[in-house]
Order: sequence, then structure tokens, then C-alpha cells
Amino acid sequence: MIYTALLLHATKQPINEENVSKVLAAAGAQADPAKIKALVSSLEGLNIDETIAKAAMPVAVAAAPAAAPAEKKEEKKEEEVTKKAEEAAAGLGALFG
Repeated sequence: MIYTALLLHATKQPINEENVSKVLAAAGAQADPAKIKALVSSLEGLNIDETIAKAAMPVAVAAAPAAAPAEKKEEKKEEEVTKKAEEAAAGLGALFG
């Protein structure tokens, strides 16, 4: 039914019980009046364009962490180099007692 509301919004039609019922009937779907009423009341006063824009933002944010594994690899390499340097220093220290 959400798609019905989005379709009505895209065509600049009011999202009300009558229009939702008509779209569902045209699609050959059984319309449950209680669900239609709940949908219409939950969308009342909601800025659909703003909500869609906010929903699209996490996609862009989700792409950013993909770079994180490369950073972790660099950190591990640095840690390994540091650890090897410390081990080498400790080994040299043992030579001089």
C-alpha cells in the first residue's frame, strides 16, 4: 500500500481512503479498509518529498565506511612495523647486556 501512496503523491493526487482504494482496485488487489485508513492517517501531515530525501541519505553515508578496511590495513602494517622495530631493538639490547 505504500507504493499506492507514492504513486498518488507522484501524480499530485490527494492521498485519501477513496483514492487509495481506487488504485488498489485498479491493480486487482483486495483493499482492507482498516489498513487503508491506517495508511492514510499515518501519512497525514507528513512531507513525503522530505522523507524520501532523508531516506536516500543513508545510501551515501553507507558508501563511506567501505574505505575503512583500507585504513585498518594501513594501521595494522604500521603496528607490525613498530612491533618489529621494538623486537629488533630488544634483540640488540640483549647483545649489550
